[in-house]
Amino acid sequence: MNKVARTTIRPVRSLNLLSQEEIYKLSNPRADLHRLFRDCALAILNTDSEEDDAEEIFKSFADFDIRLQPQSRGIMLEILNAPAQSFVDGKIIRGIQEHLSSVLRDIVYTDFKILAEEADDPAKITDKVFRILRNAGVVRPGVSPNLVVCWGGHSIPREEYNYAKHVGYEFGLRGLDIITGCGIGAMKGPMKGAAVGHAKQQIKNGRYIGISEPGIIASESPNAIVNELVIMPDIEKRLEAFVRLGHAIVVFPGGVGTVEEIVYLLSILLHPENKQGIPLVFAGPESCREYFETLDHFLRQCLGDEIASLYQIIIGEPHHVGNVIREAVDKVHSDRYASGEAFYFNWQLNIDPTLQFPFIPTHENMAALKLDPSLPKHELASQLRSAFSGIVAGNVKAFGIREVAKHGPYIIDGDPKIMQAIDHILHTFVEEKRMKLGQDKHAYRPCYKVAQYA
Repeated sequence: MNKVARTTIRPVRSLNLLSQEEIYKLSNPRADLHRLFRDCALAILNTDSEEDDAEEIFKSFADFDIRLQPQSRGIMLEILNAPAQSFVDGKIIRGIQEHLSSVLRDIVYTDFKILAEEADDPAKITDKVFRILRNAGVVRPGVSPNLVVCWGGHSIPREEYNYAKHVGYEFGLRGLDIITGCGIGAMKGPMKGAAVGHAKQQIKNGRYIGISEPGIIASESPNAIVNELVIMPDIEKRLEAFVRLGHAIVVFPGGVGTVEEIVYLLSILLHPENKQGIPLVFAGPESCREYFETLDHFLRQCLGDEIASLYQIIIGEPHHVGNVIREAVDKVHSDRYASGEAFYFNWQLNIDPTLQFPFIPTHENMAALKLDPSLPKHELASQLRSAFSGIVAGNVKAFGIREVAKHGPYIIDGDPKIMQAIDHILHTFVEEKRMKLGQDKHAYRPCYKVAQYA
C-alpha cells in the first residue's frame, strides 16, 4: 500500500490560529479529540478509495498520524504515513488540503463552542446546527433559493452513476447548486454533472456542498468535486443540516443509508405541525424502475398508501427532473418571499426530538425499537429511521462493526407486516449488491436479523 512517509502543510481558507488549550487537546495522542481529528483526517486523505469498511481503513493505516506544530505565524500540520493518492509529485492536492482545513475548523468549533453547551432543548439543537453551518460559511443571506440536496448510494453501477451525473448537469444548466453526503457514486455524480452545466452557463461560483459526520466519513470520503465541506458532530445533525439547507431533495437509488434518509425526511413531512412540505423526487434510469417499485411498496406497506402523496417518482428523462426541480425551487422562493421566511435556512420545520437526539446503535436500543403501525405515522417513520441507522452502523461504521463482532447481528423485531416489508427490501439490497463495495471480493455478511425470518 503506497504511503507518503512525512509531509507538512499549513491550513488554508480556515482556522490557522489556535489557543494553547485547543492545540493541547488536538495534539495529545491520548485525547479523544486527537483521535477524532486523526480519523477524520485519514478519511479525507483516503479520498476516492473504493474501501467502505471503516475498520479495514483504520487497520490499513494504523501508523497514520497528524500532529500540530505551533509556530509564531500560526500552525503547521505534520502528516505521517498518509495515503499516497492525495499527493502529486510529493505535494498534497489543493482540494485535499482545503478539506483538511475544514475538518480542523469544524472539530475545534464543535468541541469548544457546541458540545460544551447543554442540548436538552430541541430548539437549541437546531440553533447549534445553524451555528456550525454559519461558522463554515455555508448559510448565506441574500441568496435566492437554489440548493438541491441529492441523496443516493455510494455503491452503484455505472449506468446509475451516469444518470445521476446527467441529472446534475440539468441542474447546473438551470443555475442550481448541489448538496450531497460528499462521497462517491450518487453523491459525486450530480456534483460532477452540475460542474459541467455551470461551466456551460459560465457560472464560476458553483457550490458543491458536502456534509458528513465522523461516524460515516471513513466509508464515504469526500469526492474531488466538493468545494465546501462541513463535518457535523453526529448523523442526526447531519440530516437536519440537509433538510434545513435544501430547497428541494432528489433521491437516486441507494441502499440502507438512503432509506434512512428517506424515512427521516418522511417523518418530518408527516408531522402534523408541518404544513409546508419539501419538494421530494425519486429519480433513476429505466433499469431502476423495479427498484423504485420496491421502495414505493415498502413505504406504502409501512406507512400507508397516502405516503405516496409526499413524493414523485421519475424514471429516466433527466431533463424532466431538472424542470420539475427548477419549478419546485421557484415555488419555494415565492412562498418564502411571501411569508418573509429566510431563504438560507428553513427555521419553520418542526423536527421531532426523537430525530434530533443521537440514536446509539447498541443491541439493546435496536431491540427496543417500537415498529408498531398503531403509532402516529411520523413516530413510526422515526422508529424506522433508527432501525436503518443501526444497520448502516453495523455495515460501515467502526462502532457498529465492533458491536456486531462482539455481540452478533442486531435483532429487529416488531409488527409482522412491517417486518415482512423490512426483510424484503433488505434482501433486495443484498441481491443488488447495494450494501457494500467490493462484492466481487467478499460476500456481504448481514449485520442484522429480522426476528421473524431469523
